[in-house]
Amino acid sequence: MRRLIARLFWAVSRWKLVTEPAPTRPTVLVGAPHTSNWDFVLMLAIAWRLRVDIRWLGKASLFAGWRGPIMRALGGIPVDRSDPARVVGEVVERIRSGEVFGLVVTPDGTRTNRGPWKSGFYRIAREAGMPVTLGYVDRTTMTTGLGPSIELTGDVAADMDRIRAFYADKAGFRPEWRSEPRLDAEVAPSRE
Repeated sequence: MRRLIARLFWAVSRWKLVTEPAPTRPTVLVGAPHTSNWDFVLMLAIAWRLRVDIRWLGKASLFAGWRGPIMRALGGIPVDRSDPARVVGEVVERIRSGEVFGLVVTPDGTRTNRGPWKSGFYRIAREAGMPVTLGYVDRTTMTTGLGPSIELTGDVAADMDRIRAFYADKAGFRPEWRSEPRLDAEVAPSRE
């Protein structure tokens, strides 16, 4: 049913799916630039079309009341933002226990240019030994899809240079709210 819904979506949508093949192993799927809640619809359409079993992290309030079962059925994992380290640990434990999925993470927030990206996607990928697959939305070309999957090296600046190069020409759904792919760890003062 999901694949049929995705086919219908892509048949009538103004957006065009331009993608590399779906990853064949568990991966962290970075969704960027994440500038609108419409990115959620595009993410589902991509995942369902490519048959990628996904999970995504969402603020706990999205799972309150009647929305909870729906959000979980769509792959949602509630996040308590007051304890981000615990979230990383829980996700890594799910992966190590044998769950196979693509974990969608939007490290740049929504609706505003908020400065550096959150580093959870990087820590999860490194701790779980997973590649990072670069998903994108680009309103200037009306395209969306999956880009390359990359193995992180642990050299944060070099890894983020590769990520920045991919997203350099991707504007997001709301280009005015796009943020530069940069982690705090890249600009932290050195301890000499």
